[in-house]
Amino acid sequence: MTSALDAIRAAVGDGWSADPAVLAPHLVDWRGRVHGAAAMIVWPRSTAQVAAVVRAAAAGRVPLVPQGGNTGMVGGATPDGTGTGVVVALNRMDGIGAPDLAGLTLVAEAGAILANVHAAAAAAGAAFPLDLAAKGSATIGGLVATNAGGVQVLRHGTMRARIAGLEAVLPSGAVLDQLSPLVKDTSGYDIKQLLIGSEGTLGIVTRVALRLVAAARTTVVAWAGVASPVAALALLQRLRGDLGDVVESFELLPLAGVELVAAHGLKPPLATAAPWQVLIELASVRADPGLAAALADLLADADVLDAVIAQSEAQASELWRIRETLPEAERRDGVAVKHDIAVPVVALPAFVAATTPAIEAAWPGSRVLGFGHLGDGNLHYNVRAPAGSDSAAWAAANGAAITTAINDRVIAVGGSIAAEHGIGSVKAGELARVADPVKLAAMRAIKAALDPLGIMNPGKVIGRDGTIGNGNVVRQRGP
Repeated sequence: MTSALDAIRAAVGDGWSADPAVLAPHLVDWRGRVHGAAAMIVWPRSTAQVAAVVRAAAAGRVPLVPQGGNTGMVGGATPDGTGTGVVVALNRMDGIGAPDLAGLTLVAEAGAILANVHAAAAAAGAAFPLDLAAKGSATIGGLVATNAGGVQVLRHGTMRARIAGLEAVLPSGAVLDQLSPLVKDTSGYDIKQLLIGSEGTLGIVTRVALRLVAAARTTVVAWAGVASPVAALALLQRLRGDLGDVVESFELLPLAGVELVAAHGLKPPLATAAPWQVLIELASVRADPGLAAALADLLADADVLDAVIAQSEAQASELWRIRETLPEAERRDGVAVKHDIAVPVVALPAFVAATTPAIEAAWPGSRVLGFGHLGDGNLHYNVRAPAGSDSAAWAAANGAAITTAINDRVIAVGGSIAAEHGIGSVKAGELARVADPVKLAAMRAIKAALDPLGIMNPGKVIGRDGTIGNGNVVRQRGP
């Protein structure tokens, strides 16, 4: 072990630390629920250094935990409690190449921050259409590892759809070079697709060729109130049918979510206390001054209780700020039992109508807060403790049972227990419980083939034995 750590240190020069104070922020997840330990942290500056680290780790069977912005929600970038692993922080590999406007691609290193990629694309007159609240700290490698989604999936797809090529270091230390941004390539298995969404369990992503789009010249942002998720989905269908392929985002929030944000200082956008509210963004590559008028006419004619259309970029930003602030406002309000679920879009209104009263009846006083990306069926479906209670104690006592009840309903309608946050360590047990056994067997076979020593982010996704991790709120310590 000592010689292996020495070899890893030698691979990165002075880019390492074993100082407990330096390690501390890298040993806990963003939500503060999953804690671990590590022998040290390293900051490689190149793919060659990453490969040298991995080779040294393989020789000594030292576990490696890749980490980017550490904004994950399921403990996927947190080491276990053994203290034998090494955190591989990619944030010093943050280079961003010049956009290729002919091919609409851009190559970025794994540690590049999403907001900086946005800025680089915009400076060249293009856009990288993947956006989320953590864009100021989330890194490209982490987004690849979790197949991140965000608020533009409705039109542009998840991270998987935005990747043209990829470079990664495999568990053997060999470098996989699929960085060339080919539009067509049928030369055998597309290995890079295995790495997308693998949460660092099959290798360490080092560089990515991202697919860009032409920058929008017209953007319209609106907020509307509706009576129900059924009415919200009908509005989305009408927007797409009447206005065409300009619907960039369509976010669904309950009134309770808007009120929670208002309690933390942001004024509700509507005078009407509509029970459900939607944030709409339309974007067109054309200069289209009539788009806002067309949206206003549609909202006036649709089954909408109240609506407002942003009249300036500042007003549009304020509307988006309400949506982006909701997770943090919820976190400040207390511990909740959180779920990142996906169900078929057509099934979402019925799922909410059936599941919310069932959960609130089974756990009296609990308050369901479901919000998110209606157009792609992804809800952040969270259950808050009864008002005035000790939320942490309540969640610890009830979280596992609540999660089981919700996940069973998700699977029953053909959904997924992990829409965009991944599995990590927190959901590995639930994945083993509810996933298709054939899929799980294939996943384990792939893991065994590519990482026979089990050094890549052990305990994540499928766990060490397929049963690790058994709750969404329990503070986890150790493997």
